[in-house]
Amino acid sequence: MSSRTPPPRSTSRDLERYAGLFASRTKGMTSSAMRDLMAVTARPEVISLAGGLPDTSTFPPDTFAAMTGRIAEESCARALQYGPTEGLEETKRCIAEVMAAEDMHADPEDMIVTTGGQQVIDLVTKTLIDPGDVVIAEGPTYPGAVPTFSSYQAEVVQIDMDSDGMRVDLMEEVLERLDREGRKPKFIYTVPSFQNPAGVTLSVPRRKRLVEVAHERELLVLEDNPYGLLRYEGAPNPPLYSLDGGVFVMYLGTFSKILSPGIRLGWVVAPPPVLEKINLGKQGTDLCTSTLSQLMVSAYFEESRWRDYVESLTDIYRTRRDTMLDALADHFPPQAEWTRPGGGLFIWATLPDFIDTTDLLARALRENVAFVPGEAAYLDGRGRSSMRLNFSGCDEEDIREGIRRIGEVVTEQVALYGTLTGETSRQSLPHDGAQAVVSPQPAPESGGADVLPLPGRAERERRATP
Repeated sequence: MSSRTPPPRSTSRDLERYAGLFASRTKGMTSSAMRDLMAVTARPEVISLAGGLPDTSTFPPDTFAAMTGRIAEESCARALQYGPTEGLEETKRCIAEVMAAEDMHADPEDMIVTTGGQQVIDLVTKTLIDPGDVVIAEGPTYPGAVPTFSSYQAEVVQIDMDSDGMRVDLMEEVLERLDREGRKPKFIYTVPSFQNPAGVTLSVPRRKRLVEVAHERELLVLEDNPYGLLRYEGAPNPPLYSLDGGVFVMYLGTFSKILSPGIRLGWVVAPPPVLEKINLGKQGTDLCTSTLSQLMVSAYFEESRWRDYVESLTDIYRTRRDTMLDALADHFPPQAEWTRPGGGLFIWATLPDFIDTTDLLARALRENVAFVPGEAAYLDGRGRSSMRLNFSGCDEEDIREGIRRIGEVVTEQVALYGTLTGETSRQSLPHDGAQAVVSPQPAPESGGADVLPLPGRAERERRATP
């Protein structure tokens, strides 16, 4: 039996042969920061606080077995067949039930079932954006949206945030500037509840004003709401879709955070003319979403226990959030600050401005711990002193140990800086238990701040206050 020598790996010279074949938009394509980390964080010795991973080990195996068994017995041939591009009617009824849990009433005719929530971002951008068109987004924004916007050559203008979410007043100033330039954004992208990556929530007055602006200017808004049902405290804020009624707000939902990311099932609700174009775009992308995945959701919802499962997740994640907040207070230096999310999966931590978290990640990985550098949440190189930390994917022991390891690396960098310069960071915070407010460094006109004026330390004391 003869063996063949594998071909050599591509060299830069080999790649030159194909350079003239690539579409111009490939020049703007970037890799997802989370996906880049997957190969490293898959190693069992690495504590990953990087991914936005729900804890799928919490899903009951007997329920999964019952779901798959039922499909095999009752709908095997259908599960293995193509389905309609817009999705199965029974799946849409499940979606309507999930949206109704947040007081939204959506017509199944206005829905398309997608291959995960990420596909919604891609399809909306594909449908609306020509090269150079403007998208308004928060700063920082969901890191997974960054490569999508880049691949379609959008110009993304990021708006500063604070503890009440996106600064809608600053957004209006940006819109006025764009008006003077003769430019109109194609859509506004926002994660209003427990924002990824900042963890903050858009206040009710800002939600109402954002919808008003959309109506006044006839602007589309893409509301990305994966975490709305993962609330750990406080009263829920109305989704933008419920305030708007589906006139200008396109709604993005997903089963990834409340059921399973592995089934790759999301959805979009949009005005009919927009939905028609999204449907055409999806036909050209994958024809239809997995029929098997849709039937799994339908089988699960027929048991009418999905709300119990979500409630069990919120109890688990609330404990893990509190564990991470306590660990940050114990192990991060006084110059650091972080957000305190009322729900969702993420904490946004900001370090002294002389620390680059992309460089810090390399050091942290040597200690077998990972996070997402803040630069991945911007499109202009800002966010370099911040990081996104996920608390849903690890148990309490790993969270404490992971934060301890990161804290050690950060403390070493702060001490080294002090030794070399004789200075401390100009972003030092008070530690009197009150909310610390930090003035952000001047940002470019496009918006977005490296440092959010959000609560810092003494989290345990604040939680204990009635």
